[in-house]
Amino acid sequence: MRRLRGSESLRGLVRETRLEPSDFILPLFAVPGKGVRKEISSMPGNHQLSIDELVKECSDAHQLGISGVILFGIPETKDELASGAYAEDGIVQQAVRAVKREVPKLLVMTDVCNCEYTSHGHCGLVVDGEVQNDPTLEWLAKAAVSHARAGADVVAPSDMMDGRVAAIRKALDEAGFANTPILAYAAKFASVFYGPFREAAESSPQFGDRRSYQMDPANAREALREIELDLEEGADMIMVKPAMPYLDIIRQARDRFPAPLGAYQVSGEFSMLMAAIQKGWLDRDRAILESLTSIRRAGADFILTYFSREAARLLAS
Repeated sequence: MRRLRGSESLRGLVRETRLEPSDFILPLFAVPGKGVRKEISSMPGNHQLSIDELVKECSDAHQLGISGVILFGIPETKDELASGAYAEDGIVQQAVRAVKREVPKLLVMTDVCNCEYTSHGHCGLVVDGEVQNDPTLEWLAKAAVSHARAGADVVAPSDMMDGRVAAIRKALDEAGFANTPILAYAAKFASVFYGPFREAAESSPQFGDRRSYQMDPANAREALREIELDLEEGADMIMVKPAMPYLDIIRQARDRFPAPLGAYQVSGEFSMLMAAIQKGWLDRDRAILESLTSIRRAGADFILTYFSREAARLLAS
């Protein structure tokens, strides 16, 4: 077996899994204002960005060969009805218009959820301390349509309400956006690895947690059922989130479903690796590429990752 490992050219010839910058989607956080680049303390090198700064990041990503970005918004004010999520002049809607105007060939995805926009930090309408499923679908559908109207190429619901894909598909079709694809966060687990993101998106729940709607980390069969239901409801692509702690789910989804499959290397995965890199415990370049290769090897067609820029530069060198 070692005969084919003796040189980089031989290893490259027989390499089974390959990474390309076009495999990556870069998550970005939009905030109101101008000239804003507020570093996220738990995610070194990542920032909350005003739209003018966000457009610059998108231009750089496009030049690096990264396929696209996924946009999250932090509104100026929040309320119990998540009104900023579906406002026509909401922060994400403004960001989409700006990016599509300045970097038209870059794929723009939008996260369709409510937790960044609600005053309580939960993903839906709360009544008597419980997140209501069906009323929340109306918010999600309105948000998806507003994103498509702004020019989003893909809408990506991440809330884990039952029936959200069907509601969004119906609303998009009725609004004249039948060709707008849906990337469903189909298997999204109630994970500890979202911690740094909640600082970035200012979306920590003000009470309780999200385990009544996000998935139990112990369940694999349920994840496959969630994926199947989302595809039946009209999802065009599916996602597993987080990625590295759930490589088995990615593999099972790849083996069972023919749909395009994404995986989200989430904030906690990024921050955990960065902490070890900064301590000198891991080699930076190898850690980045090995972690991403593992996700592709498990079966993901594309990866949402905060390492998109660094990995693209490494692959080009």
